[in-house]
Amino acid sequence: MADRRTGQSKFLSYVLRHDPGSIGLSLGAGGWVPIDELLARCQSAGRTITSDELAALVSGGGGKRRFAISQDGAMIRASQGHSVAVDLELPALEPPELLFHGTVARSLPAIRAEGLRRMSRHHVHLSPDPETARIVGRRRGQPLVLRIAAGAMHRDGHVFHRADNGIWLTEQVPPDYISDHS
Repeated sequence: MADRRTGQSKFLSYVLRHDPGSIGLSLGAGGWVPIDELLARCQSAGRTITSDELAALVSGGGGKRRFAISQDGAMIRASQGHSVAVDLELPALEPPELLFHGTVARSLPAIRAEGLRRMSRHHVHLSPDPETARIVGRRRGQPLVLRIAAGAMHRDGHVFHRADNGIWLTEQVPPDYISDHS
């Protein structure tokens, strides 16, 4: 069951973040798509997901909360991490003084030289606490957690948004705002 749920989550992440056209979907304003259409398109693509399974994925077992449901319960979107053009219509917000970023040791030389860059995504993802950052970093190996001086960045003119799942988003983090945490 856990393997099926992981596969479904990865499939939905791929579709809603990177290639909605792979199952004939188009992202609407804010990255939203009708749930009924998503489930029908998944079924047509041979990836059946029931309404109950979708609800379990959205509730974010394991704390990831990759997806969000609209207030009326009719639409779904990926919370963040898109590589396709989408405006999540998130307001600019003042971040907490410190945020965190999970990474691995092999990435540190580039981070120290260039800072955190969004790469193929729309934003750099920052965690609200060290443990969440550690979980993110663990996906690529032994995690290291970096401390981000988000408050100072904001005062210096950098813009921040908070995704539906509590992850903070910004265009880049210059090296001067990054220090070791772990």
